Amino acid sequence: MSLLQVKNLVVEFPHRRGTLRALDDVSFDIAPGEILGVVGESGAGKSLTGASIIGLLEPPGRVASGEILLHGQRIDNLPYDQMRKVRGRKIGAIFQDPLTSLNPLYSVGRQLIETITTHLPVSHAEARRRAIDLLKDTGIPAAEQRIDHFPHQFSGGMRQRVVIALALAAEPQLIVADEPTTALDVSIQAQIITLLKTICKQRGAAVMLITHDMGVIAETCDRVAVMYAGRIAEIGPVHQVINQPAHPYTAGLMACIPDMSQDRERLHQIDGAMPRLNAIPQGCAYNPRCPRVFDRCHTQRPDLLPAGATRAACWLHADEKKAVVA
Repeated sequence: MSLLQVKNLVVEFPHRRGTLRALDDVSFDIAPGEILGVVGESGAGKSLTGASIIGLLEPPGRVASGEILLHGQRIDNLPYDQMRKVRGRKIGAIFQDPLTSLNPLYSVGRQLIETITTHLPVSHAEARRRAIDLLKDTGIPAAEQRIDHFPHQFSGGMRQRVVIALALAAEPQLIVADEPTTALDVSIQAQIITLLKTICKQRGAAVMLITHDMGVIAETCDRVAVMYAGRIAEIGPVHQVINQPAHPYTAGLMACIPDMSQDRERLHQIDGAMPRLNAIPQGCAYNPRCPRVFDRCHTQRPDLLPAGATRAACWLHADEKKAVVA
């Protein structure tokens, strides 16, 4: 059974000139212990999907339709107080900038202990012991002393380790990690990714890893969902999506990555830009930028269709199109 199920999720923002649809019919699931990567350009809807799952949509954004289920129980329609109990206890969150996730006025130990005692029935002494163990598990040296230090006394990489410890404090089953390595240098990025993989494997937690970095996706994830203009363009096992992309947008993203085995003077680029929410074209949203566009792409919007080992929202994989190509 899936740990998390997102079914036909639609997120809208009321606007004085109408309603902007930021997420349009997004569906996916995550199994226990699985790492699902969510990738795409800025504005594709990655972080918005994560915020919807955590229950932290910025007003006036709202879930207009669809369902989000955790262990088969709906969580998208829970009252605020009930969702607060789910957030932290069942779903942990790691955000892009650790400084915004930590309160600068409290020691990291106080923040960890408060999270543990809020969600778990343990004494203060037991919570402190657990907090020290979490700091050790996330690779912070001299955890017994560092627990009483404040966020500004840690480096960027160490702060992100504290944030991971905070996300794991109440032993959640799902971690939503939104660009957890973007603010870090490359060597620290690799350490944080390895740490995330190791801890989640040990604890059996599932991870939704939101990023724009295909290298991080390739190194970390079991499956990947590629998003474009508020919809999933392609989803499937990470190696198939990277090595045999079925959607022209995924193929374009992969072609943008430098290949060290080839001697090329120029990098590939995808011409144009992602459409604004109030100007999404009819048919497939990618059609103005697509090198393989044909008539149907301008009039009908494709759903996810079987495309070998993956599923892609592209008319190239419709049965009648395959027959024509064959």
